[in-house]
Amino acid sequence: MGHLPPLVNDLALILIVAGIVTLLFKWLRQPVVLGYIVAGFLISPHFIVLPSIIDAGNISVWADIGVIFLLFALGLEFSFKKLLANGSTVMIATSITMGCMIFVGYFIGVAMGWTQMECIFLGGMLSMSSTMIIIKAFDDMGLKKHKFAGIVFGMLIVEDLAAILMMVLLSTIAVGRDFEGMELVEQVLKLIFFVLIWFVIGIYLIPTLLNKVKKLLSDETLMIVSVGLCLGMVLFANAVGFSAALGAFIMGSILAETVQHKKIEHLIEPLKNLFGAVFFVSVGMLIVPDVIVEHWIPIVIITAVVMVGNVIFATGGIVASGESLKVAVYSGFSLAQIGEFSFIIATLGMQLGVISDFMYPIIVTVSVITTFTTPFFIKTAGPAYNFLEKKIPPKWNKIIVGYGNSEFKQIGVESEWKKYVNSMLTSITIYSAVTIAILIVARNFLYPIITEEFAGILGLVTYSVITILAMSPFINAIMRAGSHSPSEIRQFLRGNTLSKHKLVLLLLSLLKTIISPLFIVIVLVPVFPDYIPLLVVISIVLAIIIVLIQGFRDQTQKMELHFKANLTDKEEDHKSVTLKVQDDLRKKSIHIERITVPQNSKTVGKTLAELNFRKYTGISIVSIIRGNAILNIPDRYTRIYPFDKIVIVGSDEEVQKFVEMLHTSAKINNEHDDEVASYRVEVYQYVIAENSPLIHHTIVEMNIQKKTACLITGIERKGEMITKFNASFVFEMNDILWLAGEKQKLEHFEAALLLEGTKTYRY
Repeated sequence: MGHLPPLVNDLALILIVAGIVTLLFKWLRQPVVLGYIVAGFLISPHFIVLPSIIDAGNISVWADIGVIFLLFALGLEFSFKKLLANGSTVMIATSITMGCMIFVGYFIGVAMGWTQMECIFLGGMLSMSSTMIIIKAFDDMGLKKHKFAGIVFGMLIVEDLAAILMMVLLSTIAVGRDFEGMELVEQVLKLIFFVLIWFVIGIYLIPTLLNKVKKLLSDETLMIVSVGLCLGMVLFANAVGFSAALGAFIMGSILAETVQHKKIEHLIEPLKNLFGAVFFVSVGMLIVPDVIVEHWIPIVIITAVVMVGNVIFATGGIVASGESLKVAVYSGFSLAQIGEFSFIIATLGMQLGVISDFMYPIIVTVSVITTFTTPFFIKTAGPAYNFLEKKIPPKWNKIIVGYGNSEFKQIGVESEWKKYVNSMLTSITIYSAVTIAILIVARNFLYPIITEEFAGILGLVTYSVITILAMSPFINAIMRAGSHSPSEIRQFLRGNTLSKHKLVLLLLSLLKTIISPLFIVIVLVPVFPDYIPLLVVISIVLAIIIVLIQGFRDQTQKMELHFKANLTDKEEDHKSVTLKVQDDLRKKSIHIERITVPQNSKTVGKTLAELNFRKYTGISIVSIIRGNAILNIPDRYTRIYPFDKIVIVGSDEEVQKFVEMLHTSAKINNEHDDEVASYRVEVYQYVIAENSPLIHHTIVEMNIQKKTACLITGIERKGEMITKFNASFVFEMNDILWLAGEKQKLEHFEAALLLEGTKTYRY
């Protein structure tokens, strides 16, 4: 056999040393990611006791692949709908955290005597937390199902998107040009446009494709197809000027909306673990003892600023967004590090020649140190929260519970009006983006082909007709956006907000009326530039004709139904309640999760009464899905069988206890997740009014579950959510009951218990 290439030698050394060190860290009950970093240092040229790697360039390539698969896996677990569910919290908290860290980083650089450009770049580097480190830490520590983890993931995604815009801004400043606001606006719009197009087209096409070839998809082919889609999106994202990591995340989030997402996640996990290990080992190889010794003062200062600043600003930002102090503290302590985009920003500064060479190893060292401390900071969050909770005066109680969670939300005309406006704006935005995409494709690909095939006026007319026909269904949809009956419109336009609603409706109607013919003008004017006034008139006439043609309307309605079916397919099959209800429950510290029973779980064959999950874990069981059968609100005699899907309700800690109890000797098996029957459990809220028959009675006296087949998942009393209660719990006036059950059973609840004086709010 010939000489082995250096890559094989290096990979063998990496995996052998990493395996030994991580076994040691497992034995010491320390996060595996720290073992990878230590292993990286041990095989680096800076540690002479052990052999060193031969070709660092090859390892860097493998590490880049690790970043791609880690972000792809994150996308599979964290879909866009989850991001939107925490949208306001994520945007407010990220803006505050990044803004404050950029400001502090700049003045730290000034204090150390660095140049102005070095200070600006330092601020940018310190504002970026590490997506990969946090994903791995949460995975190792079993925290991914906690509420704060969803907020942290959302903030990291927004930070990564903001980093792309920050690099444009820093590049412009660095080369000495006056930065124009329009350049940043252009980049923002470009990013939004491509993300929107990727998501819309991806959801429209990919789930359909996977369903069509479902019978042909073995585990092997599904993995190949998934990796191919991931790398294809990486190539496309890079081609249009965005990062490979963003492309991988986008494709992961698209595949997260398919019914095969659990199986894909399971198949990708070995690849993620292998390449991810190489990435974290490569981070450890960047530790340079000589640099640490020479620049130890700025390293210590910057490390302290990163740890303290991120914790304080992230916690404050999340509290400012209305979340509870507990969620804010756990999130803030999770973000106490800098990560991969900091390296990219440092590399950019060095390439542009505006920062000194010593800054890169300093930032790498700070990143390694904060990576090493991240798991310990996460573990410290609990004691820190307990300390703060005791110190906060009673009059500031809203900080603890979250002022955004303390209000009881009632659905009414105003919220329906907001829903109507949001729906209208969303439709206009999405269909406009698709129309622009058609324009770009037609101009760059269709125009050269047609004008070469058909010379003169014939080619120009042919190009214009084909492009306008392709755009027509979407122009029709823009004009139909927000179409409601006259009676519904009158309902929106009633009350004290009449003038405001009329103005908003007028502006939105004017917007879509202008946009529709404008797209046709954009097609015609570059082709026939000498006839602009005539073309404007023609465009208006064509827009009216397009709106009146029923065929275009039918086509867009079919596409809408297809898109919504793909988007909600996983949601209908895999969630017991809607995302809106999940978001509302989360705000009350209640978590909804669906767990698959392993075939060798110790719970198999036992009844719910024997297992008594509520006593030992505090959770409530909403549904059990068994093949195509659904048992909503199961009774105490129901037995647990292998591969049952159990929908549970409880706090983060309670869900974690349930998972540990259920998976005592097995890993979750997602093999049977493809075929799940459709079901829906509604969640209602009931306020116990003064004349309610529930007052001063216990749960057992009212016999609620037996009479109504409904389950009390939580009781809110004086702004505090109670999830741990027993059958002797006594109801009081103004208690808010959170009830789960099938819609007709919930309606039977009202009739059976004669809640005449109880106000009902339905979500």
